[in-house]
Amino acid sequence: MNNEIVEQTVAFLNVGGPVVWVHLLMSILLVTLLLMKLWQFSAGGLFSPFARARADRAVGLWESGDADAAIDEIARARDAQSRILVLSARHLKDGSLRGQALIDEIGREASKILGQLRSQLRSIELIASLAPLLGLLGTVLGMIEAFQAMEAAGRQVDPGTLSGGIWKALLTTAVGLIVAVPAIVTHNWLERRIDRFNAGLNDRFGRMLTAARLAPADGHDAQPLELHRARA
Repeated sequence: MNNEIVEQTVAFLNVGGPVVWVHLLMSILLVTLLLMKLWQFSAGGLFSPFARARADRAVGLWESGDADAAIDEIARARDAQSRILVLSARHLKDGSLRGQALIDEIGREASKILGQLRSQLRSIELIASLAPLLGLLGTVLGMIEAFQAMEAAGRQVDPGTLSGGIWKALLTTAVGLIVAVPAIVTHNWLERRIDRFNAGLNDRFGRMLTAARLAPADGHDAQPLELHRARA
């Protein structure tokens, strides 16, 4: 039974010719890239509501003035957002970086993580763009084959020969769309996840900066920023 399925699949692919085989390779690559990105996003906490809740708790503790508790909340977390927030909190607490220098440093770290998250998205986008074009190429080749068969047959046109070229043309078009549609959906979905991650990170980092800037200053620029403590 399995051998029959394999033989039928190979025969089906051979009907479409090299274009369909290229689409098969592209679909395998697409699935591989998707699995890689799912693992990467999962490890980075982009799918975890618990990671977002933990980050919100840490920022809430920071805004209330309990810097140590805020750092402890996210210090052992491995998700990408917690790593950036704990770095921000430590810099703000000890005053090692302030102002634009702090923003630039956190921006570099965030850009590094966002670059890693966006890696391979261009490959998925390329598959989404190339698949329908290759399908169109197969369509044109199939129609050329059909008209060549008509020309060779002259007045005695065999409908079976003509339909073979049209069948090949339609097959390549369908295969191209079958590969392109999931690639487009996958690319847009991953981009949306990254945008949500970036927006959440900017919001939480901004809240931490605001809480630090609202602290009573001691009048000396060289001293670390004081944290604002909520009144009991």
